[in-house]
Amino acid sequence: MIRKNLFLSLGLASVILFSSCKEDGEPEKEIIEESIEFTKEGELSLIKPEGDTIKQLDIEIADSEYEHATGLMYRESMEELQGMLFIYDDAAPRAFYMKNTYIPLDIIYYSSDSTAVSYYENAEPMDETSLPSGEPTQFILEINAGLIEKWNIEIGDKIFFERTED
Repeated sequence: MIRKNLFLSLGLASVILFSSCKEDGEPEKEIIEESIEFTKEGELSLIKPEGDTIKQLDIEIADSEYEHATGLMYRESMEELQGMLFIYDDAAPRAFYMKNTYIPLDIIYYSSDSTAVSYYENAEPMDETSLPSGEPTQFILEINAGLIEKWNIEIGDKIFFERTED
Protein backbone atom coordinates (compact mmCIF):
# COMPACT_ATOMS: atom_id res chain seq x y z
CA MET A 1 0.00 0.00 0.00
CA ILE A 2 2.84 2.41 0.85
CA ARG A 3 4.52 1.63 -2.46
CA LYS A 4 1.27 2.31 -4.38
CA ASN A 5 0.79 5.65 -2.58
CA LEU A 6 4.41 6.59 -3.26
CA PHE A 7 3.96 5.98 -7.01
CA LEU A 8 0.69 7.95 -7.02
CA SER A 9 2.35 10.82 -5.12
CA LEU A 10 5.34 10.87 -7.49
CA GLY A 11 3.01 10.78 -10.51
CA LEU A 12 0.92 13.66 -9.17
CA ALA A 13 4.04 15.68 -8.35
CA SER A 14 5.28 15.16 -11.93
CA VAL A 15 1.98 16.37 -13.39
CA ILE A 16 2.03 19.47 -11.18
CA LEU A 17 5.72 20.15 -11.86
CA PHE A 18 5.42 19.98 -15.65
CA SER A 19 2.04 21.71 -16.10
CA SER A 20 1.34 25.33 -16.92
CA CYS A 21 -1.13 27.09 -19.21
CA LYS A 22 -1.31 29.01 -22.48
CA GLU A 23 -5.04 29.44 -22.54
CA ASP A 24 -6.64 29.86 -19.13
CA GLY A 25 -7.83 26.52 -17.85
CA GLU A 26 -6.13 24.33 -20.46
CA PRO A 27 -3.25 22.21 -19.12
CA GLU A 28 -0.02 22.34 -21.04
CA LYS A 29 2.24 19.40 -21.73
CA GLU A 30 5.96 19.56 -21.00
CA ILE A 31 7.69 21.82 -23.50
CA ILE A 32 11.21 21.33 -24.76
CA GLU A 33 12.89 24.63 -25.51
CA GLU A 34 14.57 24.72 -28.92
CA SER A 35 14.64 27.07 -31.86
CA ILE A 36 11.25 26.83 -33.55
CA GLU A 37 10.95 27.86 -37.16
CA PHE A 38 7.80 29.16 -38.86
CA THR A 39 5.98 26.52 -40.89
CA LYS A 40 3.46 27.82 -43.41
CA GLU A 41 0.22 25.83 -43.09
CA GLY A 42 -2.18 28.26 -44.69
CA GLU A 43 -2.94 31.70 -46.00
CA LEU A 44 -5.14 34.30 -44.34
CA SER A 45 -6.69 37.53 -45.61
CA LEU A 46 -7.62 40.38 -43.29
CA ILE A 47 -10.71 42.03 -44.80
CA LYS A 48 -12.66 45.22 -44.10
CA PRO A 49 -16.47 44.83 -43.80
CA GLU A 50 -16.88 46.46 -47.24
CA GLY A 51 -14.71 43.71 -48.75
CA ASP A 52 -11.39 45.53 -49.17
CA THR A 53 -8.35 43.40 -48.34
CA ILE A 54 -6.17 44.87 -45.59
CA LYS A 55 -3.29 42.33 -45.79
CA GLN A 56 -2.59 38.75 -46.75
CA LEU A 57 -0.55 36.59 -44.36
CA ASP A 58 1.11 33.22 -44.28
CA ILE A 59 -0.10 31.41 -41.18
CA GLU A 60 0.70 28.53 -38.93
CA ILE A 61 -2.43 26.83 -37.66
CA ALA A 62 -2.93 25.80 -34.04
CA ASP A 63 -5.87 23.42 -33.90
CA SER A 64 -4.81 20.69 -31.47
CA GLU A 65 -4.80 20.87 -27.67
CA TYR A 66 -0.98 20.89 -27.64
CA GLU A 67 -0.78 23.65 -30.28
CA HIS A 68 -3.40 25.70 -28.39
CA ALA A 69 -1.29 25.38 -25.23
CA THR A 70 2.06 26.26 -26.81
CA GLY A 71 1.19 28.74 -29.57
CA LEU A 72 4.14 31.03 -30.29
CA MET A 73 6.00 30.19 -27.08
CA TYR A 74 9.78 30.11 -27.35
CA ARG A 75 9.82 31.85 -30.76
CA GLU A 76 12.54 34.42 -31.15
CA SER A 77 11.01 36.23 -34.13
CA MET A 78 8.26 36.23 -36.73
CA GLU A 79 8.14 37.99 -40.10
CA GLU A 80 5.69 40.88 -40.60
CA LEU A 81 3.44 38.95 -43.00
CA GLN A 82 3.25 35.85 -40.80
CA GLY A 83 0.93 34.91 -37.96
CA MET A 84 -0.54 32.05 -35.99
CA LEU A 85 -4.24 31.26 -36.26
CA PHE A 86 -5.84 29.34 -33.40
CA ILE A 87 -8.89 27.37 -34.52
CA TYR A 88 -11.38 25.94 -32.03
CA ASP A 89 -14.33 23.60 -32.56
CA ASP A 90 -16.80 26.14 -31.19
CA ALA A 91 -17.14 29.71 -30.02
CA ALA A 92 -16.56 30.35 -26.32
CA PRO A 93 -15.07 33.06 -24.11
CA ARG A 94 -11.29 32.59 -24.21
CA ALA A 95 -8.25 34.20 -22.63
CA PHE A 96 -4.58 34.09 -23.59
CA TYR A 97 -1.44 35.22 -21.83
CA MET A 98 2.19 35.60 -22.82
CA LYS A 99 3.93 33.02 -20.62
CA ASN A 100 7.15 31.84 -22.30
CA THR A 101 6.44 34.06 -25.31
CA TYR A 102 9.54 36.05 -26.22
CA ILE A 103 8.14 38.39 -28.88
CA PRO A 104 5.52 41.12 -28.33
CA LEU A 105 2.25 40.33 -30.07
CA ASP A 106 -1.08 41.78 -31.11
CA ILE A 107 -3.89 39.29 -30.39
CA ILE A 108 -7.19 39.49 -32.29
CA TYR A 109 -10.27 37.49 -31.24
CA TYR A 110 -12.80 36.48 -33.92
CA SER A 111 -16.34 35.11 -33.57
CA SER A 112 -17.58 31.97 -35.33
CA ASP A 113 -18.49 34.06 -38.41
CA SER A 114 -14.85 35.32 -38.61
CA THR A 115 -15.66 38.85 -37.40
CA ALA A 116 -13.19 40.59 -35.06
CA VAL A 117 -14.87 41.06 -31.66
CA SER A 118 -11.91 42.25 -29.56
CA TYR A 119 -8.15 42.60 -29.55
CA TYR A 120 -5.08 43.40 -27.49
CA GLU A 121 -2.26 45.49 -28.83
CA ASN A 122 1.37 45.08 -27.80
CA ALA A 123 0.92 42.14 -25.43
CA GLU A 124 4.08 42.13 -23.36
CA PRO A 125 6.49 39.17 -23.64
CA MET A 126 6.60 36.80 -20.65
CA ASP A 127 3.61 38.54 -18.96
CA GLU A 128 1.12 36.15 -17.35
CA THR A 129 -1.71 38.70 -17.18
CA SER A 130 -4.92 37.20 -18.61
CA LEU A 131 -6.10 38.77 -21.87
CA PRO A 132 -9.78 37.71 -22.15
CA SER A 133 -11.79 37.85 -25.36
CA GLY A 134 -14.79 39.45 -23.67
CA GLU A 135 -17.08 37.64 -26.13
CA PRO A 136 -17.32 34.11 -27.51
CA THR A 137 -14.56 33.48 -30.04
CA GLN A 138 -13.71 30.58 -32.33
CA PHE A 139 -10.60 31.99 -34.01
CA ILE A 140 -7.67 33.92 -32.55
CA LEU A 141 -4.92 35.49 -34.63
CA GLU A 142 -1.51 36.37 -33.19
CA ILE A 143 0.62 38.79 -35.21
CA ASN A 144 3.63 40.95 -34.42
CA ALA A 145 2.97 43.83 -32.03
CA GLY A 146 2.14 47.13 -33.67
CA LEU A 147 0.45 45.68 -36.76
CA ILE A 148 -3.13 46.30 -35.55
CA GLU A 149 -2.37 50.02 -35.52
CA LYS A 150 -0.18 49.98 -38.65
CA TRP A 151 -2.79 48.13 -40.71
CA ASN A 152 -5.80 49.89 -39.10
CA ILE A 153 -7.45 46.65 -37.97
CA GLU A 154 -10.77 47.31 -36.23
CA ILE A 155 -13.62 45.50 -34.51
CA GLY A 156 -15.93 44.30 -37.29
CA ASP A 157 -13.10 43.43 -39.71
CA LYS A 158 -13.12 39.83 -40.93
CA ILE A 159 -10.71 37.06 -41.81
CA PHE A 160 -10.76 34.47 -44.55
CA PHE A 161 -8.26 31.61 -44.45
CA GLU A 162 -7.36 28.45 -46.32
CA ARG A 163 -5.05 25.61 -45.42
CA THR A 164 -2.29 24.96 -47.91
CA GLU A 165 -1.63 21.47 -49.22
CA ASP A 166 1.78 19.96 -48.56
